[in-house]
Amino acid sequence: MDIVIPSAGSIGLFVVAALVLLVVPGPSVLYIVARSMAQGRTAGFVSDLGIHSATLVHVAAASLGLSALLASSAIAFSIVKYAGAAYLIWIGLRKIFSREDNPDIDVALKPRSHARLFREGFVVNLLNPKTALFFLAFLPQFVEVGRGHIAMQVAFLGLVFTGLGLISDGCYAFAAGTLGERLRHSRAYLRFERYISGILFIGLGVSAALAGNHRK
Repeated sequence: MDIVIPSAGSIGLFVVAALVLLVVPGPSVLYIVARSMAQGRTAGFVSDLGIHSATLVHVAAASLGLSALLASSAIAFSIVKYAGAAYLIWIGLRKIFSREDNPDIDVALKPRSHARLFREGFVVNLLNPKTALFFLAFLPQFVEVGRGHIAMQVAFLGLVFTGLGLISDGCYAFAAGTLGERLRHSRAYLRFERYISGILFIGLGVSAALAGNHRK
């Protein structure tokens, strides 16, 4: 079977969009930072691996689900794509207009074995329905229907995103000793993260909606 991936242009746009979203720290990054500060950088890296191992499960689910959906109806795929764009916009609006900042994560976390750190990160991300919905919303925006093999394209994009996430979150774990404490307790940072990430999600959703079905 031939290996089918999106065009170089679509992959480039995807990498840029993914990096823009990943560079703004969110709750998962704060969790990794907290673990790194409490038990050292290795603990942060292990938590990072656990979180993104679960990401692979979400990617596989999105790949299989979107492939089956397209096989039954191209119109249904378009509906999911537009619904995904709307969901991204909704995430952005909720972040901007939320009255609560992200809650602080207690630095004084009890020490955990590396196996438990990995397991906790994996389970937390695996059981987060928002992660599954995010991939179902985000990945289809860069799939080129005309190339076929939708599942393969989605899986490829998901692997790229996971790799970028591992590197990005790993950098935060590495730098946690000097920057983590300030980030976690700075209300200015929490407001910055809320508004910037909200605007990014809205922009991505609007762009996806306006692009329509022109990705062929």
